[in-house]
Formats: sequence, C-alpha cells, structure tokens
Amino acid sequence: MAPQVLFIYNDPNAREALLGETFTEFGFDVDTFEVVPAHRVDDPAVDVTFPDPTGYDVIVPLGSRWAVYDPRLAQAWVASEIQAVQDAVAATVGVLGVCFGGQLVAQALGGSVQRSSAPEIGWHDVHSSAPGLVPHGPWFQWHFDRFTPPPGATEIARNARASQAFVRGSAMGVQFHPELDTTLLELWLADDNDGELAQFGLRHEDLRTHTEAEIDDAARRLRLLVRGFLDKVARAPLPAGGG
Repeated sequence: MAPQVLFIYNDPNAREALLGETFTEFGFDVDTFEVVPAHRVDDPAVDVTFPDPTGYDVIVPLGSRWAVYDPRLAQAWVASEIQAVQDAVAATVGVLGVCFGGQLVAQALGGSVQRSSAPEIGWHDVHSSAPGLVPHGPWFQWHFDRFTPPPGATEIARNARASQAFVRGSAMGVQFHPELDTTLLELWLADDNDGELAQFGLRHEDLRTHTEAEIDDAARRLRLLVRGFLDKVARAPLPAGGG
C-alpha cells in the first residue's frame, strides 16, 4: 500500500501545486482537505472537523490569507487544526507546515506567531544550516507574520527578516512557499485586488519575470527538501522505486 499524504487547504487559493507533484513522484497517494471554502472567504470562522491525522504518513498544513492569531479563528478551526498537529506529532506522523501552516505548527508546539516588521513578498534568499533539509537559495515568500520556533526545536534556516525553517520531532515548519508554480502565482496575483503589492513597490510583471528565472532551480531544490524531510524528519516510508 502506498504511503498517504494529506494536504490541508486553509485557504481556497493555497493549494499544494509543486509539493503535490513531488510527493506523487515519491510514490505517495495524495488526499486533500478544504478548511475554508471559496464562498466563505469573507466569513472564514467555519466549523471544521479535521480528518484523523494518524490515518496518514504525512500531513501538510498549507498557507492562508489569515493570521494564526486572528481572533475570529483562534477558537474556531485554528484551535482544531492545532490539536490535529499536536496529535500527529504525538503519533510521530510527519508534519510539514508551509507559511501559515509553518506558523500554526510553531504555535501548536509551544512557539509563537507575530506580525512581522519586515514582510516578505517575492524571491528572498534563505540561509540554511542544514542544506540537506532546506537547500540554500532564493525561495518564494508571501507573508506578513513570522514565527518564533517552539522550545526544543532546531532552527535550520533563516534570513535577516525572519526565521525560515525549524524541526522538532516529526515536524518541520517553513516560512516560505516551496510549492509555488506559475499557475499558483497567477492565482495569487489575480487576488491582489486592493493593490497590496503596489504598496510594497512590487509589480505583477516583475514577480512573473523573477519567477520564470527561478522556478526550475527552485523545483529542483524542492525535490531535495521533500526527500530530506521524508528521510530525516518524518521518517516516512517510501515505496520501492519511489523518488
């Protein structure tokens, strides 16, 4: 039986993209779970019963336009997802948290999440002390909050603006978006209705151009990241010939 990965869609625009392709390449069966559907983005405090994380080899909480500490959500689905992450780690299920998901994993394990004084959007350098887990290089970012790694965690990547990755037990949280592909970028740009990017001096066309220049190497590094996570953190089974 193939190993199972669950991608948690905390936001209808935050999909697994290249991460899904990479886990599939490594022989995983992919399952998805939608938290906030598209028709509830203006009222995201939905009641959610999460799947049992112990039924999977890996769970991947993905990004979100909302904050982990949003008071509308803290006692709604965020609390339930935190419990799911805690249950997964207690059962040594692999957990890979991405951006908002990484922040949620940090908070679930005793860390914290704060508004960032220096938001990151676009391709930013990330410096790694564990390149076998998080390779050096520019990674795509789109975040206004940042995490403080939980007690007992090992910070494995960072830059001047934020902690970028940590590991604790069977969990790894990353601040950047390794899953980004051009389709996902276009989805996010189309949702930039209020000119948020322009406020940071960014143009859609510049992000497209930079992404075209970086995406192939970033996809190569993503493959190394996923294999490193599976081998060293999740210790999840790989089928014969997987990857």
